[in-house]
Amino acid sequence: MKSISEMMPEFEKRVAAAPKGKKRLTERGELMRFFQRHLNHARKSDGLPDISMSRMGYILEQIPTEDLYYLKSVCMKAQHFSKKFWWEIDPKKHLPENRTPF
Repeated sequence: MKSISEMMPEFEKRVAAAPKGKKRLTERGELMRFFQRHLNHARKSDGLPDISMSRMGYILEQIPTEDLYYLKSVCMKAQHFSKKFWWEIDPKKHLPENRTPF
């Protein structure tokens, strides 16, 4: 899988343009900001408070960066981004006994 810097050339420009002590842009941080923006957009229309970056970090703490790319692609294909996101990160919904037989 390509790194985010290969997929987004402007990422490198922003890292290079950042002030000396502020180079804290990371691949994971960019993904967290992506999820934060999309979730906050849906929350705003529901009248809920925004999710902060620290809360987003806690929510995605146990998920490896590679799996965040999968989560991003699944949520982008879904009709309701927020619903799909919260369903996918809940481990109780992915237990074998909770799956419906086909």
